[in-house]
Amino acid sequence: MAKRQRPDRDTPPGSLPVVAIVGRPNVGKSTLFNRLVGKKLALVDDQPGVTRDRREGDAELLGLKFRIVDTAGFEEDDAQTLPGRMRAQTEMAVQGASVALFMIDARAGITPLDEHIARWLRAGNTPVVLLANKAEGRAADPGIMEAFSLGFDEPVAFSAEHGQGLADLFQAIRPHVEADEPDLPIEGDQDDVGDEDELDDSAPLKLAIVGRPNAGKSTLINRILGEERLITGPEAGITRDSIAVDWTWHAPNGVARAVRLIDTAGMRKRAKVQEKLEKLSVADALHAVDFAEVVVLMLDATLGLEAQDLRIADKVLSEGRALVIALNKWDVAENGSSLYQGVRKALEDGLAQVRGVPLLTVSGATGKGIDDLLQAAFDTRRRWSQRVPTSLLNRWFDEALEANPPPAPGGKRIKMRYITQARSRPPTFVVFGSRLDEVPESYSRYLVNGIRKALDFSGVPIRLNLRSARNPFDKKK
Repeated sequence: MAKRQRPDRDTPPGSLPVVAIVGRPNVGKSTLFNRLVGKKLALVDDQPGVTRDRREGDAELLGLKFRIVDTAGFEEDDAQTLPGRMRAQTEMAVQGASVALFMIDARAGITPLDEHIARWLRAGNTPVVLLANKAEGRAADPGIMEAFSLGFDEPVAFSAEHGQGLADLFQAIRPHVEADEPDLPIEGDQDDVGDEDELDDSAPLKLAIVGRPNAGKSTLINRILGEERLITGPEAGITRDSIAVDWTWHAPNGVARAVRLIDTAGMRKRAKVQEKLEKLSVADALHAVDFAEVVVLMLDATLGLEAQDLRIADKVLSEGRALVIALNKWDVAENGSSLYQGVRKALEDGLAQVRGVPLLTVSGATGKGIDDLLQAAFDTRRRWSQRVPTSLLNRWFDEALEANPPPAPGGKRIKMRYITQARSRPPTFVVFGSRLDEVPESYSRYLVNGIRKALDFSGVPIRLNLRSARNPFDKKK
């Protein structure tokens, strides 16, 4: 079979070769994706059509490193339908790949849709490796033999679930991956990775977008990227997996800033989430929040603020993540000024534990406010990551105690001796003294609000721990 001409791809220097997995629904593409990345990143379920957006991850197979792309099941529906829009994402993934893994179900045999996909792949320029999945046992032998009719080289017998056939898969994709391997930096040229508490301003901003279904999260990310990277439409709940996309923001001042955008599934009230797949999607979204630095809570300006929005915000803050709130669809909102003030007031009442959370107006449809949103996210990460010198912190602490001394329950005064910042991301402070277990919650809030106002921690969650000196003569304690 003649060697295919490689497609022209705009591949950034130093980036890994791309391997795209393609096939009809429910043949095991996401199971293979998870095996190659070594983590359960993609949602897997028995029902077909779980994957919708294309999902990427860094993979390694027997020392061979590449970027793997999981795609939606290929279907023949009209381009305007949801399956049609999913197919368009698959087509873009294959066009930009070094090699495509065409996966079939060896136990089910070749279907008319498999034949349709094969014709489409043969018409393109991307090299193809035929992968006969679920090939464990003799029941798959007829399907493997039938796969020769698709017009590709010998199919690779494989089991994504059990990991059988990894060596054969390695040999099949190795020529294509090695041909596109980047020039790696000389060992020792890489900068040392700093402490995770220290902010490297050049490090990518891990920015997760969360909110209720149909708030416009995917539309906003597509507008930011300038391409239809994520599937959008009027249907609620299109996004299921949390999709991460690396991107460079060129700020208005000309500075290029790296961003890792994470789109998540919409979060409804827990009582309304009944289906197993939606539960998995929400769990995946919460997992994305855990690994983000800044979380943008997207509100629908045409619906205003609802109780579910406050529950999502509270979840983000309780995880210690920095929060920015965006009022989306601002281009079609009515009575903008009163709406903005009403949402601001409701946020102050509902998120009293964190004052000063940024509230911005944006439009995913027109692009309005995107630069302001990204700048607010970077500013919030800086405050979330900063450390205060101990001397400055204790000068403020002494002044705060003098202005409002701790209470004296039972006539015995609580003694607070000094304060230190234990960590950042989120900012965590420890106060040392005696009888601190009797400090009322109102006084702790006084200290936290003082830290936030005086030391530039506006809008980020602050944790305050009180530690009493241990009495060496109290053996019971």
